Order: sequence, then structure tokens, then C-alpha cells
Amino acid sequence: MIKKISAFLVVAMLFVACKTVPFTGRKQVNFMPNSQLFPMAFAQYDGFLKEHKLSSNNTDANRVKTVGKRIVAATQRYLDANRAKGYMKDYKWEFNLVHDPQKNAWCMPGGKVVFYDGILDVCQNDAGIATVMGHEISHALANHGGERMSQGMIQQAVGVGVNVATRNKSAQTRKLWMAAYGMGAQVGVMLPFSRKQESEADKIGLLLMTMAGYDPNEAVSFWGRMESMSAGKAPPEFLSTHPAHKTRIANIKRLIPEVQRKAAKYKQ
Repeated sequence: MIKKISAFLVVAMLFVACKTVPFTGRKQVNFMPNSQLFPMAFAQYDGFLKEHKLSSNNTDANRVKTVGKRIVAATQRYLDANRAKGYMKDYKWEFNLVHDPQKNAWCMPGGKVVFYDGILDVCQNDAGIATVMGHEISHALANHGGERMSQGMIQQAVGVGVNVATRNKSAQTRKLWMAAYGMGAQVGVMLPFSRKQESEADKIGLLLMTMAGYDPNEAVSFWGRMESMSAGKAPPEFLSTHPAHKTRIANIKRLIPEVQRKAAKYKQ
């Protein structure tokens, strides 16, 4: 009975929480409302800025802000043209450059962006910044954070079902079942799901940077530089949260003609 109830609850959550990513049309399971997720993200962002030093290079900091604002403006044009004008009404966009050698950047749910100045050497130019900015902003726009949290909750619920279903087995058998479930869920579900989100963010970000006036071919150059830097260090693709660099670059090359045609429809 408990197993049936758990299965019913999972199916009910999937049905109720089905949403659509407006930029790609992909159906997603996400039962984390922005009204709950955004305030938590904003508080974490404020806490992060209190603990980390902002870059004193005003020129670079302003470049990051300018690129971010251009991409957000392009996003709004896209949403207006596709009858989703109020989609970003609760987003509070902010762009900060942090003094840190890490080659990284991120955008929290709700639009709070951090660039580490270590990544600017890889970006090399504004189009490189736009490549990273478009990708990170796209994670927030596609609600990937809430979707990941929802997937994690579903995974936990299924794990409870496996635990209940094997309650009459020996301790060793139950341990094997739970280990098999954990490995299967990670390699077979969560990691492919993460790579799918990364590819979706690449696709959305490529369109937005192109709409904002940046050359999408620079995205190929940027990821080529990232590939050179990580040569021999990356795990096999099936064990990674991100697509392999070669996969990512090939996908971007394939997408460039499509996003250029689409971006031409949304010129200012």
C-alpha cells in the first residue's frame, strides 16, 4: 500500500508540475514556485557578495554589466514578440565581477549573476563574455534551478519506494538494491538530465547573444579555448554534468545558422 501511495504521489507531482520552457518549448517538471525560490536565491547572493571581494577593475566590471544588460534587453524583445511579456516580472537582474582566479561564472534563479575575473582571460572579448553570460542567464530563464530541485525530490521519493519495497529482504540485499538504485539514478537519470540542461542553456544563450548583437561564432572560439585548457582533465562524458567540449562545440556549430535566421526576426 505504501509503495502504491508513493507511486501515486510521484505521478501526481509530475502531472501538476508540468511546465514549458518558453524559449525551446520543452516540457519540464518543476514544482518550485518562483515566489519561494527567488527570495532564497536573492538572500544567498547577498550573502555571497558580503564574503567575496568585488573586482576593483571598473572597466571590466562595466563590460560585464553592459553585456548582461544587452542580453536581458534582447530576452525581453523575444518574450514580447512571443506573447510572454510578463515572464521576467519577478526577476531582479544584477551583474557583479568578483576578484577570483577561478574560470567560472553563474546566474542564480531570479537573475543574480556573478563573473569571476579569472574567466575574462578565456573570454578575451565582449562576444566571449556574451557567450558565458548568455549561457548562465539561460539557466535562470529556463528555471533549471527549480527543475533540478524538483528532480531531486522525485529521486528521493522513488528511493523511499525502493526502500519500502525491499523491507522484507536481508540487510545485505537491501544495501545492494539501494546502491544499484543510487548508481542508476545518478548515471542513468541525473547526469544525463544535467547535460540536457547544459545543452539547452547553450541553445538559448546562443540565440540571446546573437539577438544582442554579438557574433555567435565567437562561442565556438570560446569553447575551443576551454577545451584546450581542460585537455586530459575532464571525466568521460557519461560521468559528467556537462557535455564533452567536442560535443558542445559541434552542437553550437550546427545551431549557428538557425539562431542567425531566428535572431534576424527580432532586430530592434
